[in-house]
Amino acid sequence: MAVGVILNTNDEVLIALRHPDSHQGGLWEFPGGKLEPGEDITTALARELREELNLSLQKAFPLVKITHEYPDKSVLLDVWTVTEWTGEAVGQEGQEVQWVPLGELHNLEFPAANQPIVKALQLPSEIAITAAAANQNELLIDIESLIAQGVKAIQLRQKHLSVVDYKNWYLGAAALCQTWEVLLFANTEVGLADELQVPALHLSSAALLQHECRPVGEEVVISAACHNLSELQHAQAIGLDLALLSPVLPTAKYPVEHPLLGWEGFQSLAQQVNIPVYALGGLQRGDLTQAKLHGAHGIAGIGAFCIDQVKSDLS
Repeated sequence: MAVGVILNTNDEVLIALRHPDSHQGGLWEFPGGKLEPGEDITTALARELREELNLSLQKAFPLVKITHEYPDKSVLLDVWTVTEWTGEAVGQEGQEVQWVPLGELHNLEFPAANQPIVKALQLPSEIAITAAAANQNELLIDIESLIAQGVKAIQLRQKHLSVVDYKNWYLGAAALCQTWEVLLFANTEVGLADELQVPALHLSSAALLQHECRPVGEEVVISAACHNLSELQHAQAIGLDLALLSPVLPTAKYPVEHPLLGWEGFQSLAQQVNIPVYALGGLQRGDLTQAKLHGAHGIAGIGAFCIDQVKSDLS
């Protein structure tokens, strides 16, 4: 099925109420429908939006693919984020339609197959990763710079620290991020994350493979570093919320001569799993559109958000 997540400039999403006599009737859903013979996904999506809502599709990006097994049927949802359209939304089939703020979606009842969409929509399009800092004050200055750039999610990566120092630095960063409503990922061991009661946790690829089930509760957003299909599939199998897939482009760590995914390689891997995948490695903030066109939920990185890079971009 082709599904459209239609977002306006007020961070509101368009949803529709399913007819009471339909499958999963009486619940809210994201509009869409089945592909007709010979249709590709974007043609089907455009047709469904026109027939259901009187909207003409102008631009859309792949968001996520979801396979779900109900007791009486199985569904495959190919979900796209619709960012540009013409027309005014009207329920052409008599269905109620409503613009709802993204932050209020969790208050509504959706079919089980739509729940991963709701969860994915709460994730930001950018995740900044902190560079190694010489001291805690330098780290906090770097985080303030990221917040000033409008970053809404930060991964605290400080591999050179002892457990005690990481804990102290994290607490300072967490207070700052909480003030500005920025999601802070702790890049650390699960035990320390539990002790710190973190809102978000990032696992290395090695740590990912050590777990046979989701290591934290659903209230914690959890990501993992992945480099191949096997790691992506494992992240999906144990119920992680997102994955960071690298290296896409050359970096100091992964130079040109190192095997790189490239955009086609990234897309090939990302489309084989049902969780949001972020592009990582050699990217700049201007690569976000390119990333989304190749199936990324967003981008992540260090260099794209560092102070020196920002100054270079502005010069």
